[in-house]
Amino acid sequence: MPQARRKVPYSGKKKKDQLLQKRQLKGSQKYLRTRSDDGETTEDNELTVRKLMMRSQGSGGGGNRNANRYNLCFYQESKKEMERLKLEGLKPYAPATPKQREIDARFYDGYDFPIRPEWNYDMDKATLDRNENKYFREYVEQLQKRQKEENKELSLFELNLETWRQLWRVLELSDILLIIVDVRYSTLMFPPSLYDYIVNKIGKHAILILNKVDLVAPEVVVAWRSYFRETYPGLPVVIFASNPQQSKKGTQQSRRLNYKRGIEGVHNIFKECQKIVQSEVDLTGWEQKILEDMETDNAFLETENETVVEKTVDEAESTMPHESDGRKREKYYKGILTLGCVGFPNVGKSSLINALKGRKVVSVSRTPGHTKHFQTIFLTNLVRLCDCPGLVFPSSTSKYLQVLLGSFPISQLQVPYRSIQLMAEHLDLPKILKIHLPEDYDEWSPVAISDAWAFKRGFIVAKSARPDRYRAANHLLRSCVAGQLQLILQFYPPNFNEQKEMWLKHSDVEE
Repeated sequence: MPQARRKVPYSGKKKKDQLLQKRQLKGSQKYLRTRSDDGETTEDNELTVRKLMMRSQGSGGGGNRNANRYNLCFYQESKKEMERLKLEGLKPYAPATPKQREIDARFYDGYDFPIRPEWNYDMDKATLDRNENKYFREYVEQLQKRQKEENKELSLFELNLETWRQLWRVLELSDILLIIVDVRYSTLMFPPSLYDYIVNKIGKHAILILNKVDLVAPEVVVAWRSYFRETYPGLPVVIFASNPQQSKKGTQQSRRLNYKRGIEGVHNIFKECQKIVQSEVDLTGWEQKILEDMETDNAFLETENETVVEKTVDEAESTMPHESDGRKREKYYKGILTLGCVGFPNVGKSSLINALKGRKVVSVSRTPGHTKHFQTIFLTNLVRLCDCPGLVFPSSTSKYLQVLLGSFPISQLQVPYRSIQLMAEHLDLPKILKIHLPEDYDEWSPVAISDAWAFKRGFIVAKSARPDRYRAANHLLRSCVAGQLQLILQFYPPNFNEQKEMWLKHSDVEE
């Protein structure tokens, strides 16, 4: 029999620390309303905040540091809304027309993003924190007010001020910003307000990276590249193939080919950076490193055994200059080129960073929000990379479409049927999945598709022997986000279908 442990005196100081950690664990959202302890809200239409993928305080490491400081935060759906979504999942759907798969930047019309308030290093921490919390609270309230007045749909967007602070720091420190988007949903992941702020407000350079091009047809990639060049004159556009799931599978020859594609993308990024900096920074060391990586493929085959090395924001800031004004920084400080990586969750930023470095330096995951904090990585002695956590910018994009974009963790999705419906409207799921309509249904609906897939894959609830439709729906959504099972949902630039023959014959398609 194990003996009872001796009681240890618990000081008042320890009790205060314990209560402080509990408050931090619940979230330090001074600017947003949260759900009460009993889990009930006074009104169904009131918005509450949900912090996702919470971890115990001990798993974060580092003393009193809050392990959930940088967690994704989104608005919580009401119980009434979830019941409505469940009923809608039983209704049949209509296939989308080809024109409905053509999109532009209209989802961001009238939306901007939080910009850091004026500050300087003479301010104390409490004043700075108070100003930023006040600004962010007013920004969110203004968005909510516009949503009610204009009856306009407001997407899920990042409600964690700590994560926006990481973006502000990256924008301040970087000389060139790499805006990474998933080519399948290009304009949905490219906020015009961010590009305008980088180029026109703070006078820096931006490079657009069309990532995961190996998941779509070449003519689609060429059409998107042409669209961005015409819409944003002077914006360099680089094509990059970074699909970590494909890189880990297949034969050694196919893995080597994927690695070489990534190196070619890195070389194209280097050439665009060279055009921008010209002779102000010596990039010969970076060029030599890329050429050496292009000559060998051993680096890629050894990436799975590499040690993950991350540099946190606190360590990064200790190496940065302290300027008198928070928004101004010497260009190419000490002759070092600083590249900043910005993008939505799950666009492949970590895979791009590993390709730029030539080996695995940051871990990769399909889960949105995997990168928790700002980190810096030196590619060479004169080229530094700043990585920002994935951020979901405000827009009018449907929150259920955002699930398919990979912007919301599927494991945290409580009712998946609306997202399944969107996927079924754009993809012929019964044909692709080779499933048959279950006997209990007369027409295909999101729930019918989930049940049919559950029967085919053997997803059965143990106690009732019923199909596990939630597990089946989650599996389909994960496969769509990863581009597996031929579930590749993609959108096209305006007028693509009318000009499809032209794009098929385009000279750049052969490249």
